[in-house]
Formats: sequence, structure tokens, C-alpha cells
Amino acid sequence: MPMVSMTVNGEVVSGEVETRTLLVDFLRHTLGLTGTHVGCDTSQCGACVIHMNGVAVKSCSVLTVMAEGAEILTIEGLSGNGPGDALHPMQEAFREHHGLQCGFCTPGMVMTALDLVARDPDPDEAAIRQGLEGNICRCTGYHNIVKAVREGASRLREAGRAAAQ
Repeated sequence: MPMVSMTVNGEVVSGEVETRTLLVDFLRHTLGLTGTHVGCDTSQCGACVIHMNGVAVKSCSVLTVMAEGAEILTIEGLSGNGPGDALHPMQEAFREHHGLQCGFCTPGMVMTALDLVARDPDPDEAAIRQGLEGNICRCTGYHNIVKAVREGASRLREAGRAAAQ
């Protein structure tokens, strides 16, 4: 079995994998990063979205061996995991605008939203809805998710301005 090595949430990790092992399974079962969800196994729902080398990808459609040497960011890597650690601005916006109900799709939505905002720092509603295509939520009706992404984008722009000063 091949050995793979990659950086996940800033930490170099490695492991032996079968060549057919999906990245989502490596993250969840080998590394214990269960925030990345498996919703459909067909790359339709977006619950498994992570960032690979700075780009949002559906980790259920990537073989782990394809991530050799890659820089991976999962939902767990966005903020600290300890008590009192602040949420990432996009996560906070989802919480405040109730852009979730059951929460199953939320990690993939947040990771997709961050990719969208990286490409378009001030997306309008139409751009957000288009950018979230391929991410399915069965609970919310998307209205609050769109509001959350707008607010998260605003917070990230503000943080960028503050950092530039």
C-alpha cells in the first residue's frame, strides 16, 4: 500500500492507504477529522467540501493518493478547538444568522462560502446562490445561509481592512 504525506490544518500527517481510499475517508477515519461529512457518496451534496491547495474540492471525489504533498484545510482548521476559542468570522456569521438547522451540511457550506469569498470578496445574493450550487441543505431553504455568507464576507473584508492598517 502506498504511503501518503500531506499538511492538514497546518500539521504534517502521513499514512498508508489503499489506492482507492477517498480523501474524505482518510480525513474522517484515519485522522479522526469528522467535521467533513459524507452525505451522498456521489459528489452531489457538498457536505464533504474541504480546501486543497487553497481551492474548495469535494473530498469524496478525490483519492487520497492524489493529495500527496497537498495543503489541506478542513472545517476543524478554521478556528481553535478549545473552550473559549473564537469561531472563524464565517462560522460566527452562520451561527448568528441561523444559517443551519441540523448542521450536517454546514461544514461544507462554510468551506464553499470561504472559497467563494476568496474569489469575490463582496458577492451579491445571486453570486452567493450560484457559488453555493452543488451544496445541498435539506433543512433551511437557503435564505439564512445566503444572509450568513453576506455577513461573513463583510466581516472578512473588515478584518482585511483592519489588518492592512
